[in-house]
Amino acid sequence: MVVFVNRKILSVVYAPRPKESRKGDFGRVLVVGGSYTGAPALVAMAALRSGADIVRVAAPWKQAGIIAGFSPNIITEELDSSHIESQHVKNLIELSKKSDVISIGSGLGEKSKPAAKSFISKCDKPMVVDAEAIPLLRGIKKKHVIITPHATEFEMLAGEHLPKKLEERTAAVEKLSSKLGTILLKGPVDIISNGIKTAHNTTGNPYMTVGGTGDVLAGICASLLAQKTDVFYAACAAAYINGFAGDLAAKRLGPSMLATDVVDEIANAIRIR
Repeated sequence: MVVFVNRKILSVVYAPRPKESRKGDFGRVLVVGGSYTGAPALVAMAALRSGADIVRVAAPWKQAGIIAGFSPNIITEELDSSHIESQHVKNLIELSKKSDVISIGSGLGEKSKPAAKSFISKCDKPMVVDAEAIPLLRGIKKKHVIITPHATEFEMLAGEHLPKKLEERTAAVEKLSSKLGTILLKGPVDIISNGIKTAHNTTGNPYMTVGGTGDVLAGICASLLAQKTDVFYAACAAAYINGFAGDLAAKRLGPSMLATDVVDEIANAIRIR
């Protein structure tokens, strides 16, 4: 049976915090960057806005310097190359040991893919896999993973055409998620499944076709996973929050909306009950 995500999901993922809470108790996220700067920065900013305590971005040194300039809240870890190479995998594994969740794929770049695939296969931490890292998952099954493809990325991963009808698309997502882990298929209606449970999310709007909103979604997913939310419910809540934040931004800005405007509305999307 398919359920529809609604605002009740927020009470599942955002319980009151104990008074004695300490820094790090609510999640440490590692964002693995690559050849680009904007995408991993958006992931990091969204993860922080949705409640993660600490967010690090590991990226090539030049990109890391630019990413650090986006916000003083982002911690960067420099890798000594213009892209991620095989010798960096060991560094990334060590950084992952200090993290609760990894987000990888946003702004990765073609040259970083071989090392990224090696890291994905060796890292045992919960993971959000987006964008260019999605095809790298073929043949790798992870228990604690959220995969966030759009339709084309889903087809690349599944190796087959994605139907247009919602019922048939849902069945395709359920089939693949039973093999690979939780999938959040982005679309006019988001489809979330772990192969056992399935949900649809209807927040969001056509103005969210602007570049970067998928990176924001990845950041929210990573943040909620880092806060010890169940994988399926983290994906459901992230889809809802991202879409609702986009709706709030679109109400103000319409076609002028940017991905950073969605990040700015995350707090309101969470707070409005």
